[in-house]
Amino acid sequence: MLGTLAIDLGSTTTVVAWLERGGEPRLLPMTPYGLEGQSLVPSLLWLASPDSGSPLIGRQVLEAGLAMHEGPELHRDFKRLIGAAQPAAGTLLNAEQAGALLLHRLWQALPQELEPERLVLTAPVDSYRAYRQWLLRACAELPVAELALVDEPTAAAIGAGLPAGSKVLVVDFGGGTIDLSLVSLEGGEGRAAPIAQLLRFGGRDLANSAQTPRTARVLGKAGIALGGRDLDRWIARHLLADAPLTAGLLEVTERLKCELSDRPEAIGLWTDGSGRCQELRLGRPELERLLEQRGLLAQLDQLLEQVLAAGRAHGIRPADIAAVLPVGGASRIPRLRRWLQERCDGIPIRGERPVEAVALGALALTPGLRIRDVLSHGVSLRCWDQRAGSHRWHPLFLPGQGWPSEQPLELVLACSQDGQGQLELVLGEPESDDRAEVVFEAGVPVLRPRPAGQARLVPWQQQPAAIPLLPPGKRGQDRLRLLFAINASGELQMGGSDLLSGASLEDRCLGPVR
Repeated sequence: MLGTLAIDLGSTTTVVAWLERGGEPRLLPMTPYGLEGQSLVPSLLWLASPDSGSPLIGRQVLEAGLAMHEGPELHRDFKRLIGAAQPAAGTLLNAEQAGALLLHRLWQALPQELEPERLVLTAPVDSYRAYRQWLLRACAELPVAELALVDEPTAAAIGAGLPAGSKVLVVDFGGGTIDLSLVSLEGGEGRAAPIAQLLRFGGRDLANSAQTPRTARVLGKAGIALGGRDLDRWIARHLLADAPLTAGLLEVTERLKCELSDRPEAIGLWTDGSGRCQELRLGRPELERLLEQRGLLAQLDQLLEQVLAAGRAHGIRPADIAAVLPVGGASRIPRLRRWLQERCDGIPIRGERPVEAVALGALALTPGLRIRDVLSHGVSLRCWDQRAGSHRWHPLFLPGQGWPSEQPLELVLACSQDGQGQLELVLGEPESDDRAEVVFEAGVPVLRPRPAGQARLVPWQQQPAAIPLLPPGKRGQDRLRLLFAINASGELQMGGSDLLSGASLEDRCLGPVR
């Protein structure tokens, strides 16, 4: 089953999505690392030693009661340190090693029937370049022909259905941090739409390619090292002021917090160190008062004002923001969602899938390339060069260009002599060459022949009929406006008009192109 695999490596949660050829995108549960009944993998690793061959991953760490372990064996929050100039946080593996290990384990846990032909991953926009270098090293041994990278704000926006060129406020309520970013997406106003950056194509490393990364532009950013796990600790202290913050207690309080996103009251059972079972009960109004007492909402107000002030410095008003994108699990908390609605009144909030939107958007941004849909030879038209006083070949469609054509190519032709009664159409194509290179057409990578110098053009064996000129033309006079396109069958189509008479030319099929 061929398709594209997307992995959104998050600080607290990792999402894996799959798009089969000709199918619809879907999330993968990633047994045994994913949470039961959910397509989410906790971004957790536990190793007994640096060379341990049997690390615990995701759900396995939670089930073993090691999620709040304070020793160097537990690895969490490593994603934000990848590509950053910060030392490892006293763990057996550094951040880049931990991230690579998680990626490899997820790859090995894929269902056997899946055969990824392309892997696309997401990266923070503010550390995109360094993250890209790490990704190339981490995925060097993965058996996948195409490797792509896309920045997270763009993926989240496209996953939420926003158009290219939008100004977007991304509010990331993560497990360890809260980050607000005002970003401007690539594209819009006649510019190319955003697309994933390809790092490997056809098994070739494109690390030194001249392809320019097309990431979202950050207009303003503010954050704080406080997140969903801190809310779990607040709840634990609120319900059991004197109890130690053990992994078991925090697991229960996290479950209470999550359940309150869907119902007004949540109940959980906690067993203390002596084996005594105790019921913990929390209501939604109680949680909301706790968040206000701890100053979370006031802190969010400050972060939002910082970001909007940075936007104003770039000439961006709140009315220019197309949407607010809440991402991260904690964004589902009703009080935080209501805070967004109150503070961003009039701006649409697109938070239908806050955890999965980035991975699904990454799939949508990956180029849907098929080698059979690009020209291997191309086609040129012989034209009269007035300055040189001779004919020359003018390229219509180059090797490597995709088809069918999105827009026709317009060409204006002049007469080469007085009294010219017709205009010949002489078409040709370059001689084939066995060597190839990766080139980019409208941001999409393709393989095309790489000649050593100017390729010799060979006229088609069967040329189309000439176009009659009534009345006859004059030397140097612009006479025909021609429109060329390649249809879905790979045939060169031509239409146009006579500039002198104003008559439309009959649409023609000139022949197949290669």
